[in-house]
Amino acid sequence: MKITTPLFEASLKCTTKCFLRSLSETGTGNAYADWARTQAQSYCDTGTKGLMAGAAADESIIGSLGTENWKTAKWRLAVDLVARAENLESSVHAVERAPSEGRGQSGQFAPIRFIFTNKLTRIDKLLLAFDALVLSEMLGRKIDRGKIMYGDDHAMQTVKTSALAREVRKQIEKIATLLSSPSPPDLILNRHCAECEFQAQCRQKAIEKDDLSLLSSMTEKERKKFNGKGIFTVTQLSYTFRPRRRPKRLAGKREKYHHSVKALAIRERKIHIVGSPEPEIKGTPVFLDVEGLPDRDFYYLIGVRVKTAQGIVQHSLWADSASEEKKIWTDFLNILSEIDTPALVHYGSFETNFLKRMCDRYGELPEGSALANVVESALNLVSVVFAQIYFPTYSNRLKEIAGYLGFTWSDPAASGVQTIAWRHEWEATKVPSLKAALVTYNAQDCEALELVALKLVDLHQDGISPNDVVRTEQLKHESLYGFKRNTFSFPELSVINKAAYWDYQRERVYVKSNSFLKVALTRSSRDRKTFPPNKIIECSRPHSCPKCGSTHFFGHGKHSRSVLDLKFMRHGIKRWSILYRFHRYKCQGCGATFSPEMGWTRSKFGPGIVAYSLYQNIGLRIPQESVDRSLNKLFGVHLAIGTTGRFKAKAAKFYEGTYDALVKRLCKGQLIHADETKISVEGKDGFVWVFANMEAVAYVYSVTRQGSTPQSLLKDFTGVLVSDFYAAYDGIPCPQQKCLIHLIRDLNDAVLKYPYDEELKRLVKSFADLVKPMVETVDRYGLKSHFLRKHLGSVDRFYRRLSCTDLQSESAETFKERFEKNRAKLFTFLAHDGVPWNNNNAEHAVKAFAMMRHTIGGVTSEKGIRDYLVLLSICQTCKYKEVDFLDFLRSGERDIESFANAKRRRSRCKDHLG
Repeated sequence: MKITTPLFEASLKCTTKCFLRSLSETGTGNAYADWARTQAQSYCDTGTKGLMAGAAADESIIGSLGTENWKTAKWRLAVDLVARAENLESSVHAVERAPSEGRGQSGQFAPIRFIFTNKLTRIDKLLLAFDALVLSEMLGRKIDRGKIMYGDDHAMQTVKTSALAREVRKQIEKIATLLSSPSPPDLILNRHCAECEFQAQCRQKAIEKDDLSLLSSMTEKERKKFNGKGIFTVTQLSYTFRPRRRPKRLAGKREKYHHSVKALAIRERKIHIVGSPEPEIKGTPVFLDVEGLPDRDFYYLIGVRVKTAQGIVQHSLWADSASEEKKIWTDFLNILSEIDTPALVHYGSFETNFLKRMCDRYGELPEGSALANVVESALNLVSVVFAQIYFPTYSNRLKEIAGYLGFTWSDPAASGVQTIAWRHEWEATKVPSLKAALVTYNAQDCEALELVALKLVDLHQDGISPNDVVRTEQLKHESLYGFKRNTFSFPELSVINKAAYWDYQRERVYVKSNSFLKVALTRSSRDRKTFPPNKIIECSRPHSCPKCGSTHFFGHGKHSRSVLDLKFMRHGIKRWSILYRFHRYKCQGCGATFSPEMGWTRSKFGPGIVAYSLYQNIGLRIPQESVDRSLNKLFGVHLAIGTTGRFKAKAAKFYEGTYDALVKRLCKGQLIHADETKISVEGKDGFVWVFANMEAVAYVYSVTRQGSTPQSLLKDFTGVLVSDFYAAYDGIPCPQQKCLIHLIRDLNDAVLKYPYDEELKRLVKSFADLVKPMVETVDRYGLKSHFLRKHLGSVDRFYRRLSCTDLQSESAETFKERFEKNRAKLFTFLAHDGVPWNNNNAEHAVKAFAMMRHTIGGVTSEKGIRDYLVLLSICQTCKYKEVDFLDFLRSGERDIESFANAKRRRSRCKDHLG
């Protein structure tokens, strides 16, 4: 079967329409489609006559091109011809022939297409490219340009059709596949349906199937995702909604749109409300609806509906031509100025753009004026409805929602696109009934808008029966196994249930009959133990007063202080108590009181306990409360809940310089691995960035995932950055290596998801064949560019083959684009020494943080997480340098590098002596 221009055009809009046209099906009719077809033919006839009038009689031909010698042909213009080549057939409006530029050279041909609208779309240009392709194959000549005459002014635009040829060929292959298939394509409703002659029958079939494409807000990608989960109908989708408590971190953010709630509302025929929408209409509501011609940016009818003391007043401000647009805008402003505290209310972005363009076109309203405030504060009801109020309608169009609320239009077939046809017909004929139809339609839109607005206000005020509306937060997701408190219908049942609680039974019931429990529960809490000192230190008398330097001072009371610590031995750890005895002194010269220099900490716990607690909490990922209890149980050291947290804060401050030095050393290095992950901080999302190399790790906290954090930190970095494909890293001006493991996993997932996509399999196989020898070279010689450079030729060959490959599979094409986009960042490791082809260093560091995140459990503050990250950075760096984290903490050293070097020197010394 031949692929004709009508089939090609239909396929660009809808595969079902293309299939039905191939079967010569006739739709039930669409007034706008009929008008557009007539308008297109009329414009084509007018354009053809204009071109013919400008050409000499012997230089123009009508109909098919002959087989004469193209080099000697004398015609300059051919109109109304049909071009055929193999299975292609194009109805070309006109062909322009430019004479040859020299002897022996052929003339240049350019197809011309007529488009009646004032704005060109990509479909218009693809149709011209289809004409050029068919004409080129028929003539056996290269045609790389064409022209489009369009609009009321018959403007001419040149289009480079050769740039669109590849896309046209792909579309032709899709059509050929569609027409050769014995079964029809999946029925999918889309935005073009309003302009299609098959609209009624397709929608009826979709309703019978309960198809997901009935939900106009659902994208094709989302629909395919649901299909992949086995969800094909609206009813099936409605059962997937699960009410969930909204996290605190999202309290200030707008609720996302839930298709499942929309489906649930349709199934139950009830309005469903998510959150607490607040349609604030302060003042006198003024309902606005505007009609216009989008391709001209011309607004010809402003409908205003306002309630006054005398009743409802409807204003219909009409413009016969574009020259009267300013007048109706001025009249509209005058109406607003006469209303006491007007509040503009409209539905959709069309009116939003209208208000903005009118201000731009005819002058901004004085800043701070009453009219300016009214226009700026106009309420778009779509913003109130979207993602918050789900009406049981397939879309949020005003006509559907108002129809659900009981409103009807006098002409059921009237629609926004139909008004475009009516306006053009009125301009051509001036028939009063057409103008009356437009004014009536606009006035009824205003009335429907008022009905919807009042309904939204009622919903906000809870002024309707609970049977008509459902609030999703009141829906319960019942679980048979979850722990929860039951709500009882009678208070007596609640009392009985409370008496069965474990604590209640143990403390109020069993204690009365069990002597053991009675003794255990009435036993008074034991006093804290005081440990005999393992060591007593007598503090010596100071030499002078620390304030004035006088040596004349006297004892001013005897004091002592106990410090609990842990003593680390070769084969164990022991609790160790030190008693410090000292005098307070008073200076005879200045009167100051002072103590000798303290050989102990201000805390009652020594550095050994602090080091051990931090090692348990940071190094072994044991929760702070468990660390406190463990020390109490094992060593009898009573640590109040939160003590380890205080140890952590003090240690983070102590090692702050160490952390800063780590970050600076990383940024001055030749290699950095980067990654990021999420964490909950005080109920809100935060992000932790990981920067690592072979010897060090630094964790950085930020409130958002914006790229400013890595970009500011690495602004002076000149080495190679290894990262995943997150776009934030692309803004860092340094050589980059993308993690091939991430890419390989994505490729593998795609192959498993689309097991019958042969193009995708071939693409993945060719990439695997490219990378495998590189990995083998790395395994044999390490990360040395001397041995890896030989693979650069294979990379060039891979990309040359890739550029010549014409793919039809959507998934394969997606990965092809990804390969081409990241070419400069996929194989950087081949030209640099010591650069890995994966991001495992950062991922390993992320895993360490993930374990810490599980330990924290979201119960921390922003300062707390920053303290954690300082200590975790030091812990992981110690691990990378093969330094024991506990030994480093006990040493009191702040420089990890110095500590590691000293330890290595001691080890070499022992080996030498041994």
